[in-house]
Amino acid sequence: MTLIDVEKLKVDHPLLNQLIALEEVCWFNPAVTCVSEALPYVGLDVQDIQDASDRLARFAPFLALAFPETAKTNGFIESELVDIPAMKQCLEAHYGTEIAGRLMLKKDSHLPISGSIKARGGIYEVLAHAEKLATEAGLLSVSDDYSQLYSDTFRDFFRQYSIAVGSTGNLGMSIGIMSAKLGFSVSVHMSADARAWKKQKLREHGVNVVEYEQDYGVAVEKGRKEAEKDPRCFFIDDENSRTLFLGYSVAGERLKKQFEAQGITVDDKHPLFVYLPCGVGGGPGGVAFGLKMAFGDHVHCIFAEPTHSPCMLLGVHTGLHDAISVQDIGLDNLTAADGLAVGRASGFVGRAMERMLDGYFTLSDQHMYRLLGQLAQTEGIELEPSALAGMPGPVHVSRDHDYAVRMRLDQQKMRNATHLVWATGGGMVPPEEMASYLAKSGVDIVS
Repeated sequence: MTLIDVEKLKVDHPLLNQLIALEEVCWFNPAVTCVSEALPYVGLDVQDIQDASDRLARFAPFLALAFPETAKTNGFIESELVDIPAMKQCLEAHYGTEIAGRLMLKKDSHLPISGSIKARGGIYEVLAHAEKLATEAGLLSVSDDYSQLYSDTFRDFFRQYSIAVGSTGNLGMSIGIMSAKLGFSVSVHMSADARAWKKQKLREHGVNVVEYEQDYGVAVEKGRKEAEKDPRCFFIDDENSRTLFLGYSVAGERLKKQFEAQGITVDDKHPLFVYLPCGVGGGPGGVAFGLKMAFGDHVHCIFAEPTHSPCMLLGVHTGLHDAISVQDIGLDNLTAADGLAVGRASGFVGRAMERMLDGYFTLSDQHMYRLLGQLAQTEGIELEPSALAGMPGPVHVSRDHDYAVRMRLDQQKMRNATHLVWATGGGMVPPEEMASYLAKSGVDIVS
C-alpha cells in the first residue's frame, strides 16, 4: 500500500488538521449532485432494491415462525417511526439554535431479532445465501411457501455449510442469530471493542465467537482468511458486499410507506433530512441509497462519525477512500461507539455514494453520552451511544447558511422540513449496561 504523505494532505485538505486534533467538525459535500447524475456510479438501481424486497417477502412466513416477535408484522422486520418534540426543544435550548421543521426518530435500534440496524443487511444476506444454496440443491423454489425452511430437513441441509463474519458487534449479532436459527455453523470474529454482552448473547445462540485484541479491520482480515480454508464457508464482507447494501436499501421504500400512512409529505417544498451514524459505511450507505431511490433529490442524507474514527469523512474528503485509514493520520480508532469503531471505510460505499451524500460531521464520545441521557430524560427512549451520533445533525443543517443557499433551502422550505435521526442500536442492551451508559451521560434521569 502506498505510504500516506500526511503533511501534504494537511496542506491540500486543511480540515485534516481539525480531525487530527480530535475536534468536532462538519463538512458539507460540494460535490453532491442530483440522483440521475450520481446513480451510474452506484452500479445498482431501483430494480435491485425491488428484488431484495421480493426476497424478504418470500422469507416472511419463515421469519414469522422462527421468530415469534415478528409474527405481529407477518414476518417483516421493520421499526417504528416516532416524533421526538421534547428532544427537539432540548436540542434547541442546549445549542441555542432553532430547528425549523419536525424532528423524528427511526427506531432501527429496536428492530426485532437483533435490536439494531444490522438486522436489515445482515439478516438479508444470510437469507439470500440460504435461498441460493437451497434452490441450487433442488430443495426450494421461489414459488414455494418458505415456512418449510423452519424444519429439521432444512436445518440438516444447512448444517453442512458455515458462515463467517468480522464485526464490532451488531452485524455479528444479526448474522450469528439468523445463521444459527437456519442451522448453519457460524463464526463471528469480533474486535476488541465489541461489548461483552453481545459476545455472550451470540454464544447463547450457539455461535462460535472468535475474539481479537485488535480493531475491526483485523477481525475482518482474520475472519476472511479462516473462511478461505473451508470451501463450504461463506464469508460475509461488510466492507464490499452489495447484498448487504441492498438489504439495507429496502428501508427507503418502507419509510416512504410509513410517511404516507402518517400523512408526511416529501417533495421540493417539504425536504427530508436524514442523519445516519456511519462505521464502515455499508448500513448507512445502503439506507441512503434506498432513500434516494424512494424520495429522489428531496431527501438529504448526512453521515455522523466519532471524532476518533471518522473513516468515511476522511476517505471521501481526501478522495482516497479505502486507501487511507484514521490510523494513517495518527488517530487511535478507540470510541465508546463500538459499532462505529472502524479505521478504514468501505471503498465500495465511499465511491458509490459520495455524490449522493450531502455531508458528514463528527462528535466526541462524551457528546454521544450526553445526548443519550437527554433522549432518555425527554422522551423515555434508551439507545446505545453510537445510535445518538446523528442527533446533532439538525443543528448543523440549521446553522450552515452557505449549505442552505447552495441547496436552495429557503426559510419556508425549512419550516416544512422533516428531520429524521436514524437510531441504529440499543434495543437489546442489558439493563445494567444501559444504567452504565446513563451514568456517563451527566444527565439526571427522573424515573
